[in-house]
Amino acid sequence: MIELSKKISTIVGKTNAEYGLIKEGDRVLVGFSGGKDSLTLIHALNRIKKVAPFNFDFKAVTVTYGMGEQVQFLSNHCAEHGIEHEIIDTQIFELAGEKIRKNSSFCSFFSRMRRGYIYTVAQEQGYNKIALGHHLDDAMESFFMNFFYNGTMRTMPPKYTAENGLEVIRPLIFCRERQLRAFADSNEINVIGDEACPGLR
Repeated sequence: MIELSKKISTIVGKTNAEYGLIKEGDRVLVGFSGGKDSLTLIHALNRIKKVAPFNFDFKAVTVTYGMGEQVQFLSNHCAEHGIEHEIIDTQIFELAGEKIRKNSSFCSFFSRMRRGYIYTVAQEQGYNKIALGHHLDDAMESFFMNFFYNGTMRTMPPKYTAENGLEVIRPLIFCRERQLRAFADSNEINVIGDEACPGLR
């Protein structure tokens, strides 16, 4: 039995209420890497689905990079908890060798490619929202990186509309990273960590 802390439940509930992240009839596609952040997110959404006074659907989607990743255990985890899940196999790692520019960021390239696949799946399957597992620590890091490197005072918003018309939401944006780590640890969930980063291959 997965237990989501009262603190996380309260924060996510208040964020959803204040910013209107998920509403009646929404179909939400969740970027599910298998890390502590996205694991917390799918269980937070699963809880909302059970207690909210409105109906919505969500599905978790995992994008592989074509590096022989073993992610079937993520599907097994989702099935165990009644969460719909799909694995999207790609050749992003191979494409990186051809497309990425010299001295460019591997992280940025893989993130853009992964997001592109998620957008495509959402549009093809009729989802109107994308949910990502960014948290408050991510938002603070984004703010300082934009401030020091770009001279702008900007960070990750709780929601925004992408150019393709899909709404991107971040239900965990006011949660601290330590809370998400504690969720995974206390429930003894097997998570994918930094060792799976393509940039470390």
